[in-house]
Amino acid sequence: MNTFSIQPETSWYTNPTTNTRQRGTFIRNTIRAYYHANYLGGGRWRTENTIENMIWTLKNDVTPFPSRLQIAKQQLTNILLNDLPEILRQAGLANLTVCVIPRAKRESYYRVDQLYFRQVISNVVSQLNGFTNGTTYIIRHTNTRTTHLDKSGEGGDGKLPYPGITRDTCTISDNVRGRNILLIDDLYTKTVNIDEDAIQALLDKGANSVIFYAVGNTISRNSDAPLPTNNTTPEWDDLPF
Repeated sequence: MNTFSIQPETSWYTNPTTNTRQRGTFIRNTIRAYYHANYLGGGRWRTENTIENMIWTLKNDVTPFPSRLQIAKQQLTNILLNDLPEILRQAGLANLTVCVIPRAKRESYYRVDQLYFRQVISNVVSQLNGFTNGTTYIIRHTNTRTTHLDKSGEGGDGKLPYPGITRDTCTISDNVRGRNILLIDDLYTKTVNIDEDAIQALLDKGANSVIFYAVGNTISRNSDAPLPTNNTTPEWDDLPF
């Protein structure tokens, strides 16, 4: 597991009213953050037993993956059982309430087998001491663009991330008030700002503090890290990871 900080930086976003690009801030304070492993592009999602393949399998948006769902669920379970207690230890807190970044579309848009990421987190949290299960405290009620598919033209309807999109498209439970939150996402990609906006929404709702954790951290495909040698399909290689 690795640690980093999410900084309050000015970023570009698409204004949902004017549909023009402008700069703004999604988060007001520095946030302690963790991730399990780097996420590489370049077709690595095709290689079994990688973080990339596990994350894509659990999204379950394309046909090669349903047969691997049980394997991916167990992989994620093992990762969380190892990482979450360490985060709690490093935080020095008696309890963390675990919330999950919702998928881009409204809750009813997805099949049950496309929501296994949240289900696995819920199951793991229920097994661990020192954690409160808040995995349904943030629920999407209005579609947003699916950012990991948007560059390929498959992002669907809704708005791209803008400051306040979580507040506008999600219901956040009052149970976050006064709680120390551990907010979990499958993938953190700097400059997308979905995670930053959700963190700020929790703080604005009255959370005492927020720590962020992602299973994967997107790094440039120009990295020196090795990539798989099997052939890849060009359109998937162009996805923004």
